[in-house]
Amino acid sequence: MSPGERLRPVDLAREHGLSTQAIRNYEQAGILPSAGRTPHGYRTYTSLHAQALRAFIALVPGHGHQTATSIMQAVNRDAVEEALRLIDESHAQLLDDRRTLLAVERALRDLEPSAVPGPSEPGVTFIGPLAGKLGIRPATLRKWEHAGLVQPRRDPQTGYRVYTAADVRDAQLAHQLRRGGYLLEQIAPLLAQVRAAGGLAPLATALRDWHGRLSARGRAMLTGAAELDAYLSRRSA
Repeated sequence: MSPGERLRPVDLAREHGLSTQAIRNYEQAGILPSAGRTPHGYRTYTSLHAQALRAFIALVPGHGHQTATSIMQAVNRDAVEEALRLIDESHAQLLDDRRTLLAVERALRDLEPSAVPGPSEPGVTFIGPLAGKLGIRPATLRKWEHAGLVQPRRDPQTGYRVYTAADVRDAQLAHQLRRGGYLLEQIAPLLAQVRAAGGLAPLATALRDWHGRLSARGRAMLTGAAELDAYLSRRSA
C-alpha cells in the first residue's frame, strides 16, 4: 500500500472487524487524524490512518480504552511528550499492581495457621490478647472492625468481642498489609474474598490468575508500543 493510496472507511473497518460507524467515531474522537474528502464529500483515508487504527487497537489491551484514547489524541495533536507521559504513568501503575500482588503473597505466607488461644473457649480469643500478639493497640482492632477488615462476634452474656480462628487470620493478614503501607480501603476487598473463599487455600487460583493478567498486560504494552512507534515514524516521514 503506497502512502498516498486512498482507503474507504470500510477498508479500515474490515481489518479489525469493526463497523464503518466505529471508524467515523474514532476519527471524531481524535483517535485517528482527520480524513480527507472526495469532491462529493466522502471520507478518504490513507495508510497513515490504517496505522493509527492499528496503534490504538494494540494500545487498548495494555493501557485500557480511556488511556489509549488519550495517547492517540495527544499524538494526533503533536503533543508526543504528553503521550509518552501517559504511557509512563500506565507502566508505573502496572508496577504498583505487581508490588501489591507480591505484598499480598508475602502476607499470606506469613499468616500463622492457628488462632491465638482464648482464655475461656478453645479456638477463640478476645481483643486484648489478639492486640498484644499482633503488637498493636485494641483501638486499632476496633478501627479495623469499623472498616470491615475483621468481623468478631459478641459474647451474648458479656458483650465482649470474640475472635475466632478466621477472625485472627483476617487480623494477621490486615496487619501484614498495613505494615506494607496499604490503606484500609485497599485491604478490605481482599479480606472479603478470603472470607468468601472460606480460607486462604482457594486464593491460590486467584493469585495465579492475577499473575497471568499482569503478564498479559505487560506483553500487550510491548505490542502497543511497537505499533505506536510505527505510527510515529509514519507521521514524521
